[in-house]
Amino acid sequence: MTTFAALGVPKALVENLAAQGITEPFPIQVKSLPDSLAGRDVLGRGRTGSGKTLAFTLPMVARLAEQEAAYRRKPGRPLALVLAPTRELATQINATVEPLAKELGLNTTVIYGGVSQQRQEKALRAGVDIVIACPGRLEDLMRQKLITLESVEITILDEADHMADLGFLPVVKKLLDTTPADGQRLLFSATLDNGVDKVVNRYMTNPVTHSVDDPQAAVTTMEHHVLLIGDQTQKKQLIVQLASGTGRRLLFMRTKHHARKLAKTLTDAGIPAVDLHGNLSQNARDRNLAEFSSGDVRVLVATDVAARGVHVDDVELVVHVDPPTEHKAYLHRSGRTARAGSSGTVVTITLPEQKSEVQKLMKAAGVDVAFENVKATSPLVLSLTGDVADKIDPRTRAALLASREATRGEGTSTGANAERKRARRTAAPAAGGRGGRGGRGRVSAEPQAAQGNRAERRKDQPQAPRFGTDTGAAGKSGGSPRRAAEPRTASETTTRSRRPASGQRVGDAVRRPAAGAPAAGGQRSHAPSSAPRAEGARRAGGSRRASAPASNDRRSR
Repeated sequence: MTTFAALGVPKALVENLAAQGITEPFPIQVKSLPDSLAGRDVLGRGRTGSGKTLAFTLPMVARLAEQEAAYRRKPGRPLALVLAPTRELATQINATVEPLAKELGLNTTVIYGGVSQQRQEKALRAGVDIVIACPGRLEDLMRQKLITLESVEITILDEADHMADLGFLPVVKKLLDTTPADGQRLLFSATLDNGVDKVVNRYMTNPVTHSVDDPQAAVTTMEHHVLLIGDQTQKKQLIVQLASGTGRRLLFMRTKHHARKLAKTLTDAGIPAVDLHGNLSQNARDRNLAEFSSGDVRVLVATDVAARGVHVDDVELVVHVDPPTEHKAYLHRSGRTARAGSSGTVVTITLPEQKSEVQKLMKAAGVDVAFENVKATSPLVLSLTGDVADKIDPRTRAALLASREATRGEGTSTGANAERKRARRTAAPAAGGRGGRGGRGRVSAEPQAAQGNRAERRKDQPQAPRFGTDTGAAGKSGGSPRRAAEPRTASETTTRSRRPASGQRVGDAVRRPAAGAPAAGGQRSHAPSSAPRAEGARRAGGSRRASAPASNDRRSR
């Protein structure tokens, strides 16, 4: 039996893999590691779940660890780059890379869109050795001069064919153009169509090609079934039955709306389910996937966003509720089960009008399977379902989730923020319909009585009009008559979006001199703070506001 050590993997990494229970390399690793560890460009072809991630992770970490520490960790200058088509896949790759990198003193960060870039900026400023990124957000950060790829020694493209399907290849080419031409490049893909071959020819130098299987379904480890159902009503009953088993199952839909709707339908039927699709925030994606991974829920309803990069152990059943439109999607969806040599079952639900389309799909995917007419109570369906799990009342699940969120938030800044938000929503509004300081809805830590006293004091003080309202007539543009007519005091020392009389830049905050102090450039001093601003302090040249009568009811600037 071939071992990782025999392939040239450093001892520290071999021990780390053994601690994770990984002792025997997969075929793609056996074939590619000797070349990639030697620094050659490698083109790896293999279906999803064949072990490609470790095939490029091990040589990347091993070769970077050979560098002197002084050459590492420069702000915004990573030494290795992994490009992935989706957030889920990028996160999954990082979960594999990070423990190996730490073993050899390297660090990693993940870059993708859909979330604030502040954390990513912070990581780049601190210095990072390995960046795992989606092309779109990485291009944005490069445009902002927050990262450069000039020091990248190893570049890896994972799921290159899916990047082509998503239209990322033009961006990928721009990114690759900024990496050193003499750097090592590894590309892994199930197929070489849609322009992937052009990337290989342009950016790889004498690549060694290693292919472990054809881009077809692993019929030796997957059990395939095509279930022909009579109509939509029977289809709904069949879906509920297939989802009701005790093991993990993944249901694929074509649209985000239908994925969300089916997850709710199953949950209401006592089968807790979560959804995964592009309309969810990244936090919601992570939360739902974590619930599925941990076993808190057994059913994940997803669009093709989960067809790649979502690796959850022991998914025993994949159901194509909506058959995919092309065979590659079928292969990648089905690849969520029967991973790493384990077995699994794939079911495709087909209506009579879809039969011809699904026949072509199966032929293209290399799957020879008969169509079976079934109902939800058919023996075949019951055998595919297996043991049926106990139903869970949706109200019980809702209460459990609320309790879990409260426990998770207790004592943490996130929990404290949530509590403050709830307090703002439930707190009684302050005078004038605004709560808290400055009329912005902030909740004060003062006792309620103190807040009331402070509100009374504010009533007696002149108030400035809200910016963006027309102060020429009371009540225009949504401004209240009282606020529009009240003068502004000289103690309010900041102006916005107006050219000061001294000629300073428009839009900059200007600190006015204290009352009685000489103004810059010989301007007259401001009036005492207890009086409204003098008419002469207005902008030279006049405006329609400058012609307003100088009275106690004078409009503030």
